[in-house]
Amino acid sequence: MLLASDLEVAQNIGFGIIALIMVAGAINVVRSSNVVHAALSLVAVMAGAAAQYLLLAAEFVAVTQVLVYIGAVMVLFLFGVMLTRAKLGKDVDLNNKGGFLLGAPVALLLLGVMSYVLIDGFSDDRIVTSGDGASIQGTRELSDKIFSVYSLPFWALSFVLLAAVIGAIVLARKD
Repeated sequence: MLLASDLEVAQNIGFGIIALIMVAGAINVVRSSNVVHAALSLVAVMAGAAAQYLLLAAEFVAVTQVLVYIGAVMVLFLFGVMLTRAKLGKDVDLNNKGGFLLGAPVALLLLGVMSYVLIDGFSDDRIVTSGDGASIQGTRELSDKIFSVYSLPFWALSFVLLAAVIGAIVLARKD
């Protein structure tokens, strides 16, 4: 018989594994000198976010994450990369070694501030998992909330992506 505490332990282990994959993918996005490899690592990070949504039992948001970000945005990104005449592979001229000396302390400072704010803001909150006061919303209510308030940003994003594809086509065109 599977107890509730066993399920929570399994979810925590799953969260840890997925989070490690996401962190490794995010580090590879930043460190990769090949644009296509960085884009594929970004796909791994976005797939990890969708898996985290599945752990939270938010299937609609997970499917939306896969369709919108992995499906549409990454395909357009790779399409734009392939249409440009940029040299693929390692490019030593773009590496800025001095930026790491400034970027590392700033990143650590931001990590500290964000950790403090999150711990201070949410230290007393508990996630309700069953029964008492748990509000489980259906897909219809969730989609109504997302697409009623945020429909304009979705439209704006689609126009920005369309402009990026048109720009990539213009850059790739031979005169």
